[in-house]
Amino acid sequence: MSDKREIFVSVDVETAGPIPGEFSLLSIGACSVFGPEKSFACELKPIGDKFDPKALEVTGLSLETLAQTGDDPPRAMENFEQWLAELASDDGEVVFVGFNAPFDWSFVNYYFHRFLGRNPFGFTALDIKALYMGATGCSWADTRSSRIAQKLAPTLTGTHDALADARYQAEIFRLIRAKLVPQGE
Repeated sequence: MSDKREIFVSVDVETAGPIPGEFSLLSIGACSVFGPEKSFACELKPIGDKFDPKALEVTGLSLETLAQTGDDPPRAMENFEQWLAELASDDGEVVFVGFNAPFDWSFVNYYFHRFLGRNPFGFTALDIKALYMGATGCSWADTRSSRIAQKLAPTLTGTHDALADARYQAEIFRLIRAKLVPQGE
């Protein structure tokens, strides 16, 4: 057990396809869940040519453009790690929070390990969909973002822009915690 403060970090990614290694991580957006103005965003150069046309259509990103304008993956991951370290300072520990966290975490984990040999988030992630299901007892089908939004009425919406989506899911997380999760004495 750690005595460090938990710093919840909402992370969203946009990718060229469904799995890391074969498909590229194209953009990362992250923000402090309880201070979303503290944020990080970058676009990355692709590590390969493979893509799912539907993934690129949803994001509006282009592999050709990112090959010219994106950050080199090692530099992007170093910058992300540095931002996380500044956010946590000496007394904090970052906790990865995502909406469908297994997907986003798998790309972030792969890129951190491939390019830096470590992942500052460790080997775990907090999934907002699972938190909502546990807090409400709903079905898995009811954990879709559109259904959660109907129940919680967030002010933000998802856009497939990584930083905007990180802020949106941070709001969803805060609403779940405030409205649905019993707070300790």
